[in-house]
Amino acid sequence: MEAVTMTVNGSERTILTEPRTLLAHALRDDMGLTGTNIGCDSSSCGACTVLIDGKSAKACTMLAVQAAGSEVITIEGLADGDGLHPMQQAFHTNHALQCGFCTPGMVMAAVSLIDEYPNLDEDAVRHGLEGNLCRCTGYQNIVDAVLEAAGSAGSGSKGGS
Repeated sequence: MEAVTMTVNGSERTILTEPRTLLAHALRDDMGLTGTNIGCDSSSCGACTVLIDGKSAKACTMLAVQAAGSEVITIEGLADGDGLHPMQQAFHTNHALQCGFCTPGMVMAAVSLIDEYPNLDEDAVRHGLEGNLCRCTGYQNIVDAVLEAAGSAGSGSKGGS
């Protein structure tokens, strides 16, 4: 077992974990943060996406020991206070979810996307989120939500998925 310390959702956390433990499992099993979903364990779906030092990362492909010393933000830590984060609100307003399984990872990837590329259009959002899969929606509402949260609603074309 190895002691791993990281800042998670603003609080310093230390866990004892096997060196082979994936960050997604450490977050869910050791810290009780079950909003980080595990869909594939192979980085194909993006349901486990979190922010590591402000950048999106798939927690199923990263060892917990690799996050030592990092700032990790999960879906549980995204909102500030009682209100939703603007991206969460945009997903709600635009009905950008159905079953909700992919939603935490999609929201986290979208937050990172607009931080990195503030002037997005529909094509850029689709390209930026292509590593996050949703089996329920047609993606258009997700794209609309990201554009709304980015303050770019209405830019780009309005096409199908």
